[in-house]
Amino acid sequence: MDAGGYGPAAAAIMSAGEEAARLWAELPVRVDWAAVAAQCAWAAARARALVVVPAVRALVYLSLAMTVMILVEKLFVCAVCIAVRALRLGPGRRYRWEPIAAAAGDVEAGAAARYPMVLVQIPMYNEREVYKLSIGAACALEWPAERFVIQVLDDSTDPVVKDLVEMECHRWMSKGVNIKYEVRGNRKGYKAGALKEGLKHDYIKDCQYIAMFDADFQPESDFLLRTIPFLVHNPEIALVQARWKFVNSDECLLTRFQEMSLDYHFKYEQEAGSAVYSFFGFNGTAGVWRISAINDAGGWKDRTTVEDMDLAVRAMLRGWKFVYVGDIKVKSELPSTFKAYRFQQHRWSCGPANLFKKMMVEILENKKVSLWSKIHLWYDFFFVGKVAAHTVTFIYYCFAIPVSVLFPEIQIPLWGVVYVPTVITLLKALGTPSSFHLVILWVLFENVMSLHRIKAAVSGLLDAGGRVNEWVVTEKLGDANKTKPTINGSDSIKVIDVNLTELDVKLTEPLIPKIVKRQTRFWERYHCSELFVGMCIILCGCYDVFYAKKGYYIFLFLQGTAFLVAGFGYVGTRPPSTA
Repeated sequence: MDAGGYGPAAAAIMSAGEEAARLWAELPVRVDWAAVAAQCAWAAARARALVVVPAVRALVYLSLAMTVMILVEKLFVCAVCIAVRALRLGPGRRYRWEPIAAAAGDVEAGAAARYPMVLVQIPMYNEREVYKLSIGAACALEWPAERFVIQVLDDSTDPVVKDLVEMECHRWMSKGVNIKYEVRGNRKGYKAGALKEGLKHDYIKDCQYIAMFDADFQPESDFLLRTIPFLVHNPEIALVQARWKFVNSDECLLTRFQEMSLDYHFKYEQEAGSAVYSFFGFNGTAGVWRISAINDAGGWKDRTTVEDMDLAVRAMLRGWKFVYVGDIKVKSELPSTFKAYRFQQHRWSCGPANLFKKMMVEILENKKVSLWSKIHLWYDFFFVGKVAAHTVTFIYYCFAIPVSVLFPEIQIPLWGVVYVPTVITLLKALGTPSSFHLVILWVLFENVMSLHRIKAAVSGLLDAGGRVNEWVVTEKLGDANKTKPTINGSDSIKVIDVNLTELDVKLTEPLIPKIVKRQTRFWERYHCSELFVGMCIILCGCYDVFYAKKGYYIFLFLQGTAFLVAGFGYVGTRPPSTA
């Protein structure tokens, strides 16, 4: 061993280090760290003045422009809806509507031939909690039994659920209902693939119309009697869309916020599109299609996760008209867990943006519809409604405004910070006046969700990422079972066939117990992206309080807190779990 107890290798390394230090000390060059710091500060100031500030200012101007575009669109939609209601220009006034018969109970022998053949499709995927309600409601539709067929398209991968759904179909079949249980070997194309496969069966060749209901939807018994006449008497109409009614909207704040957003969509956006353009986006359920229109548009396609909107746009470009009937309401269930809602919003944001990318050129080149219709479809329906609305919410309210407090050179006009956003919010809140007291919390939550919507919209536009064509079925917790379906004050529903026989079937029987899920570990409740954005916004608020003095800190603290609340998982209900 060498002196000091080190080995030869260690001693050599130490000697080399001492030699290097000696040589560095003998060099004539000295580093002036103060000068280096000054140079770095100068470079940072130049970059700030020439790059960062202009970029943020341009982002603010772009956001203001898109905000004004959204304001104009909201004002137009509300003005149209007010005019429709004031002048009573509902669908019954714009289109011919006559009952096929005075009432289903007055159907006489031989009169059923006047009723067109209708196919009722119910696509399902592991719908343990809601399958009985949807099947039962479809079987209760008032229509001659020999003039409609119910088709349950079951893509379930859980063998237990498949057996339960099949047993339920056979139970109704034994009671005289014309119901078919259909399965396929794979889930290719997801819902679009199931609907497309369902149209290949021989027994539907005589059907003229298709009524579609998702597994958690429960139509009233007179649904067909009120919708089919629009199609029968107006050959130019391809689709009749009904409104959604939510049975669990009061369950938690998450469902209340969804009700506020969807009520505006149905009461104003769908109504205005139907009244002015005879077009709107098909909602995928609670609607009746003309089969010949589906075939004319090219049938179902699975190129995006919004197969319903895809079909609607292609049918519109073929010259077909749509009608929205807000007086017809179909019960449905809202997702009450934050995880389920995030998956749903990803699909609803990514799919339309991806469809816009695929069809933007086709829309402009179309020769069958008017220039006015193409402008509406390209600019208003897609760009403003499906792209700008998602991107500007996050970029402006969650990035540009917080970051602007760091730059005194950037001043956002008061109308862009207060007046225009307030008017847009009030216009959207008109859809649900009963929840007006929640409007501030609703806006903060919508800004939180804009983080996921902008990610989904960008991935859809760029057609990038593994989740562009990902289809995650929205989880149902069976909340629709909390509301008993009643018709004419009775707890039972009636199936009326052409011979006036009534089959009473109780629908208040307990559903199959829910699947017991494992307990969620505490770290799985956290959402890192929300936590990160929330902390950044709160830091910007603190900077505004102590340095910027722009007065944005109240909004920034509230918005940052909303992100943290969502990030820690305190939104919505808890899914069932074990102890």
